[in-house]
This record gives sequence, structure tokens and C-alpha cells, in this order.
Amino acid sequence: MNNMASILPLTLKDVSFQVTDKRLIKDINITLEANKSTIILGPNGAGKSLFLRLCHGLLQPTEGKVQWNTTNDHDPKFFQSMVFQRPVMLRRSAGANIEYALKLHDIPKEQREPIARDALKRMGLGRFYGHPARVLSFGEQQRLAIARAWALNPQVLFLDEPSASLDPAATHSIESAIEAIRDSGTKIIMTTHDLGQAKRLADEVLFLHRGRLLEYAPAKEFFDHPKNDLAQAFLKGELLWWKKKELSPGHMGST
Repeated sequence: MNNMASILPLTLKDVSFQVTDKRLIKDINITLEANKSTIILGPNGAGKSLFLRLCHGLLQPTEGKVQWNTTNDHDPKFFQSMVFQRPVMLRRSAGANIEYALKLHDIPKEQREPIARDALKRMGLGRFYGHPARVLSFGEQQRLAIARAWALNPQVLFLDEPSASLDPAATHSIESAIEAIRDSGTKIIMTTHDLGQAKRLADEVLFLHRGRLLEYAPAKEFFDHPKNDLAQAFLKGELLWWKKKELSPGHMGST
């Protein structure tokens, strides 16, 4: 892991995000610490991907603040990476995709190829170094996107549904990589619809519904005894699209 002072904790203070007259993220207050894998759960439309983009800085809140620890006087954006549900591959080889990202982070040219080859090898893609990235299968492209992010040695890695639509073998490969990245010291902040995956990977869980954070708890506590009634319904597999009631922050569980 990067040996610079940590950019964590990450704090969201009264964060809301609005498009025209619709508030999509509503009054979120939370502090995320290092050394815990954070999994974000909730039904479709809960605001999970928006939450990641606000944290990563791709979107700016219309209200409130997203704050990193900046006591080291370095821009936090250089110490975090994000992998999207459908990653964008450049029109170049798998290796060159990684090397371009390294170039943007001012990694010396002579170091880029060895780092890229190592990142591909760790993701089981070593033989694809010279292959055009866009001819790889969807699962291989997803692993390449993770390799590209991992090569940057981030302190924080955001993952948006990294194994969506993948078969069990590909999902296992990606989960193994996520565990290895976590074990290297990188904080994982990730969305998933797969409750089994959340149970396997989470240290703590955020539950979002209709743009509100309704529960934040250690993973075991959340899965065994969720405090929020909508979280309870979600874990039972009930459909929440019809539940119009928005609970106040006072209904949110805590760590």
C-alpha cells in the first residue's frame, strides 16, 4: 500500500445530491474509517452508485461536504481508484491500458511495464498483456479494470457491482482479487446486489433506500439483527419499490 499518510477517514456531512427538483441523495452523515471493507446495499434506485460517485469526487454534492483527511497536503484523488460496473477500455492492449493509467499518475516509464505485467498476472490475465483490451470477454475486461486500479496502489478502491452478470467462476476470481487488495491495506468501498457476496466480503454494511442512509452496522450485526424495518424486508427478499415511507435518521442503526 502507498506509504503516504492516510487520506482516511472519509466523512460525509449533511450530503445531499439533487437533479432539477428531485433529491436523489438525502442528508447523509457518516464517517468511514480505514481497515474495514464497506459494502453498500439497497434496492435498485436506492442511490448506491451515486453515493460512490459523490465519495470519489465524480459528482459534487448540492448540499453538504465530502471530506478526506488532507493533513498530508496531498490531493486525495491521487490515492483512490474506482472500477465501474461497465468499465471503459481504451483502444489499446490490456497492458497499455494499465500503463496509461500509470502514466497519468506520473509513474516513471521504465517502471510501467513491470507493474502492468504484475497486475495482470495477479488477476490471472498475464497472457493477455499484448491483446487488444476490447476483444476480451466482459468478465476479462472487468478483471482488467480491477488490475488497472490495483496497479495504482490506491489507499481506497471504490467498486460498483464488480461482478454483476458474471458466472460463478468469474465472480470467485474477482472476489479473490478484492480480498487480496484488501489484505494489502487498501480500503474497499463497494456496492453489490448479491447478499451472499456481501456476507463474504463485508466488515460493515451501509443500507440505502430512496437516497437515505437507513442503517450502518458491522456486517454480522446487520445480517443477523438489522434494526431498520426496510432493511429487514430487504434481507427477506421483499420488494421495496412500493414502500413510500421515508424513515428519519433516528431509525438508522449504528456501529
